[in-house]
Amino acid sequence: NSFLPPAPPSSRSYLFPPEELLEDVVRLRLSAAISLRTRFPVPILPLDGLQHLFLWRGRRGQEAFLLTVAVTQRPGGKSLQELTHWKATHWRCGSGSGKRPPASMSAPCTRPLALLLAVTEATQSIGQSRLQQLDLVLLQLQPLLQLEEFPQMNQFELFRESESDPDMKKERQSNSLLQPPFAHQRCDSMLQTPAVICSLSAVSERQQLLNAEVHSAFLLTPMFPLAVRKSKECTYNAEDGYVRMFLRGRPVTMHVPDQQRDSFSLDQKVALPEKKLKLHYGYRGRDCRCNLYLLPTGEIVYFNASVVVLYNTEEQQQRHYLGHNDDVKCLSVHPDMVTIATGQVAGNSKDGKLLAPHVRIWDSVSLNTLHVIGMGAFDRAVTCVSFSKSNGGSFLCAVDDANDHILSVWNWQKEKQLAEVKCSNDSVLAAVFHPMDTNLIVTCGKSHINFWTMEGNTLTKRQGLFEKHEKPKYVLCVAFAENGDAITGDSSGNLYIWAKGRVCSFSLMEGHSVNVGSANVCVCACVCVCVCVLSGGNRISQVVSGAHEGGIFSVCVLKDGTMVSGGGKDRKVALWDHNYRKQAEMEVGESLGPVRALAEGKPGELFVGTTKNAIIRAAFPDTLTPIVQGHTDELWGLDVHPSMDQFVTCSQDKQVHLWDTSTHQPLWSKTMEDPGRSAGFHPSGAVLAVGTMTGRWLVLDTDTRDLVSMHTDGSEIISNVKYSPDGNFLAVASHDNFVYIYAVSESGKKYSRGHSSFVTHLDWSADSQYLVTNSGDYEILYWEASSGKHVTNMDTVRNLDWATSTCTLSFSAFGIWPDGADGTDINAVCRSHDGSLLASADDFGKVQLFSFPCSQPRAPSHEYGGHSSHVTNVAFLHDDSHLISTGGKDTSILQWVVA
Repeated sequence: NSFLPPAPPSSRSYLFPPEELLEDVVRLRLSAAISLRTRFPVPILPLDGLQHLFLWRGRRGQEAFLLTVAVTQRPGGKSLQELTHWKATHWRCGSGSGKRPPASMSAPCTRPLALLLAVTEATQSIGQSRLQQLDLVLLQLQPLLQLEEFPQMNQFELFRESESDPDMKKERQSNSLLQPPFAHQRCDSMLQTPAVICSLSAVSERQQLLNAEVHSAFLLTPMFPLAVRKSKECTYNAEDGYVRMFLRGRPVTMHVPDQQRDSFSLDQKVALPEKKLKLHYGYRGRDCRCNLYLLPTGEIVYFNASVVVLYNTEEQQQRHYLGHNDDVKCLSVHPDMVTIATGQVAGNSKDGKLLAPHVRIWDSVSLNTLHVIGMGAFDRAVTCVSFSKSNGGSFLCAVDDANDHILSVWNWQKEKQLAEVKCSNDSVLAAVFHPMDTNLIVTCGKSHINFWTMEGNTLTKRQGLFEKHEKPKYVLCVAFAENGDAITGDSSGNLYIWAKGRVCSFSLMEGHSVNVGSANVCVCACVCVCVCVLSGGNRISQVVSGAHEGGIFSVCVLKDGTMVSGGGKDRKVALWDHNYRKQAEMEVGESLGPVRALAEGKPGELFVGTTKNAIIRAAFPDTLTPIVQGHTDELWGLDVHPSMDQFVTCSQDKQVHLWDTSTHQPLWSKTMEDPGRSAGFHPSGAVLAVGTMTGRWLVLDTDTRDLVSMHTDGSEIISNVKYSPDGNFLAVASHDNFVYIYAVSESGKKYSRGHSSFVTHLDWSADSQYLVTNSGDYEILYWEASSGKHVTNMDTVRNLDWATSTCTLSFSAFGIWPDGADGTDINAVCRSHDGSLLASADDFGKVQLFSFPCSQPRAPSHEYGGHSSHVTNVAFLHDDSHLISTGGKDTSILQWVVA
């Protein structure tokens, strides 16, 4: 928040985390003012009257992004075209030197305003090679400033449209995209020079409409939205036997096999595949606090991306609640132990419209949704949710992750809001009803604990008083003892007990009455002297200092009245008696991570959730059995064993896991020195290759997980490692724009360097003689493996059989691309081993299942959700019984039944 400017008093702040702001192509409709923030100090836009906002993703991951904001209408339906004039309130170069605005800035402007922003990861500069990956939408350009009037700004070029320039006029009229190299030179300097800050105000006589501080901004009129732009239609050249499609306006040529040339037509109808997918198992993904509970059915319930998982640990079977369309952030179980409430972040519908964050209440037996509350009431994400305990669970409280962290109380059965209040300026980490008082809610978070009393539609706050005790940086968790005392764990490793507010003693003359109010104040209905002493409520009655080394992330009171606490830094689970004396403790292994959540299981048994996305069955004094594991950082590497029900994953968390699909457990795990990016099995299954983010790749023995070989090719990401079908070659694809081909001998134990060439995706021919690759400029290239020569005679490769089909651009797969795709929307494809199905992984969190071959434009498909961010990879098991998909930001792995 250090770089956030103060918003105007009339504006309402609306923030998106950067992965949600920039990962997907979305179209937002907002009725209130809005402020955008990323983790870079780039676009800060407090706006009034914004109705349409277009966000376009240029590249994903750590690449560059383009963000376009289009302001189309002001309040009351009046267009911004009615603005009387523009004026510049501030203009300075990145060096800090100021300069008066030109006279032209005060002239009338009758055009709406749009801002084209170049957004770059702070940790990565943009070079010319990355610049070539970007498209700029430059239509109907209107000059607001001219370079000649700012001689100090010779590195910051503003486009000018001249009616006498026939090329520009033609571009404007055709609504086409300008592709690099750009028609106007020096525009790339906008992405490479120090930021130029321009603060403009568009004003009318009555209302300030826009106050935008923009770094490296182009000032343009509204642009054609890329999200709905139609691509040029595919064409088929029957004479030469090729299909040509277009991505970002660039032609992609795919050659038709001879046996299909006579019968092929772009107008043929393709049927949906007969087989479908059903979610079978969700491996543990990115975690949140307080997301682990045990149901009477013996199932533990937790969430994984947008899926809520109910896992029977004895039978190793899962059920799934699939009602959410984006990340689930919180979960609460009703006192009836059947009804469950889950809250989510803002999501997007299939057509790109914003779906507001909300709470879904559902039945854990039938998995049917009972109620949906809060549509339109929450701004950013529901991060805390809790049912009341003492009134049959009629109320539900929720906290919105907006600037004011609004606490609201609902009658969830009537879907009616009862009260709301600004909770805190700082993070709120927990909000729970008191188990003995329906009208008391406790919230805690950064440097605070608050006790809220609800009276009618009003929530009254009493701050927790630390008095002589150390005030922690964070109060991380709260639970309640049998007697109603609140117990908190904090970032300093201390346990504080907050005694429930109670009347200790009072004297009252006969015939008089005293009411103890919500703030522990005695109200006497007479003029007599009444002595009333109250204690507790918002004061600390007992302290356990140094209960853990480092933060205490979870506290759980057991049915027998004892308590367990879970530590972060020390990774310990401690058992405490009724008087908060430590009875026992056990330490979770470093590979499983610090404790994040605790839930009571069967008598004498605990379930422990960790920050490394493991769930452990635990029992004192030292029994710790992992039952669920997963990755903790972005996950891209995936491959399946050639003959067994196993698959391997590697992630940027530096972990490699070899999974068994029947037990859903890792057969082994190995920690690498570098973050992982790609993986591939040798055809024998004896070894597997793993590519990293640093240019290093290594070979592991699949039985012993021992390191067999290690090599380094450059310093860029190794995006693909794939053995030839006969096992004699290994292709290693790097982000340095080369593929390194190694000769393999001794069953994958020995490697020698061959030739190199540019590549992004690759497949081997069935005879291991040729490679097909997709290049960065959307070309399909063919290579002779033994010599590394580029094959230019298409008759040589036109009729080849390919061992796999993982290239996103090919004649057999081009139907996967949706209309208007930008060439990066599809991250991976995989053909089933029987050659009947093709699965794709896209940037919109979807897995799609097509019939194979998929050689018709916009082929029909079955679409499946479950991931909450971009899906990075897909792979069919060796027998096609299951499909494995991996998530990016959500770090999850989903196992689908093919039936």
